[in-house]
Amino acid sequence: NLALDYGADAVYLGPPLYSLRARENHFGDDELRQAIADVHAKNKKVYMTLNIFSRNRKLKPFSEDVKEFASMKPDAFIMSDPGLASMAKELCPEIPIHLSVQANCMNWQSVLFWKKSLDIERVILSRELSIHEIQEIKQRVPDMQLEAFVHGSICIAYSGRCLLSSYMDKRDANQGVCDN
Repeated sequence: NLALDYGADAVYLGPPLYSLRARENHFGDDELRQAIADVHAKNKKVYMTLNIFSRNRKLKPFSEDVKEFASMKPDAFIMSDPGLASMAKELCPEIPIHLSVQANCMNWQSVLFWKKSLDIERVILSRELSIHEIQEIKQRVPDMQLEAFVHGSICIAYSGRCLLSSYMDKRDANQGVCDN
């Protein structure tokens, strides 16, 4: 609620098992449902982050859990993993999908790929892009919503796809438990 009280028009949140902020995240399904209802009561948007890169063991639980997440009626899912995104699109076609910055989308051809393959509605572009590169993407794929971070990343990696955490401390950053 603080973000909304200070003027944000949208917030994002996610379940620990599928969100890259697993360590600081204690949302259960009841808390997620209530948070989404509270945000919508203020006529603001809420995006659910399901942005891990999944291992095989999470595919079956995800196929069951994503239907529950869709029933909470977030305004969109923010996703990175093409397999999970295709499952979400198939099982919950009513929920738009936004491509997470974690997917490292850096060029107009990739934006077009995501649009054509999964009907992605918005692409959150890689942090490394210049304003000129973003303008070219918009010119070449004018009907795609684009989003860009206006700040850097604390990750010492390419758009946050940190491998150092996994190597040094056996904490898989792409599962939401990095050291940064």
